[in-house]
Amino acid sequence: MRESNTDLRVIRTKESIRDALVELIDEKGFEAIMVKDITTRAKINRGTFYAHYQDKFDLMTKCEEEIMLEMSSIAKQNFPSVVAALETNSPTLAPFSLAVLIFEYLNENSGFMKAVLGPKGDLSFQTRLKEFMWKTMFGNNPDALLKEENFLVPGRYLASYVASAHIGVIQQWLDSGMKESPQEMAQILSTITVNGPLFAAGLKNNG
Repeated sequence: MRESNTDLRVIRTKESIRDALVELIDEKGFEAIMVKDITTRAKINRGTFYAHYQDKFDLMTKCEEEIMLEMSSIAKQNFPSVVAALETNSPTLAPFSLAVLIFEYLNENSGFMKAVLGPKGDLSFQTRLKEFMWKTMFGNNPDALLKEENFLVPGRYLASYVASAHIGVIQQWLDSGMKESPQEMAQILSTITVNGPLFAAGLKNNG
C-alpha cells in the first residue's frame, strides 16, 4: 500500500512540475525560466525537483518524450486497422478513428502542447517531432508502419510533408482555442490527408 501511495505522490509531483512549466512558458517563455521559478510555482523544494530532473532542459525533454511515446503507442495499436480499411473501399474513413484518438490525446494534453509548440516554447521540438514521426511511420526499420519501398516519392520528402502539415493543423487548432471537437478535427485532417489539399479546396474531384 505504501508503495502505491509513493507512486501516486510521484505522479502528482510530476504533474505539478509540468503544470508549472506550462504556465511559466506562457508567461515568460522557456528561455527565461529558472528552476527556482518552477519549484516556487509547483510549491515544491529544489531537492524534490532534482530527484526527478537534472535541469529545466531535462524536464522539457522528458515531457516531450512522454507525449511522443504515448502518440506512438496510439498509432501502432490502431494503424493496422487503418491499412486494412485503405485496402478496402472506405479510404476516407480509414484514418478517421486513429485521428480521433490522437486529437483526444492532444486535447487532454492541450496546455503542454500549446506551450511547447508556441513561439515561447521549445523551437527544437518540432524538429524532434518530425524525426519521431519519420521513425514511427516511415523509417527504414522493421517496426515502421509504412514501407519505403512502396513509396512513389523519396520517403524523407513524404514524411516531411505529412509531418509539417499535421503539426501545422494541430497548431492552428490549439491557437484558435480548440473550437472543433476531436471528431471534427479528425474529419478535417482525414479529408486532407486521404484526398489531398486540392480536393479539400474543392478544386479537384476523385473521379
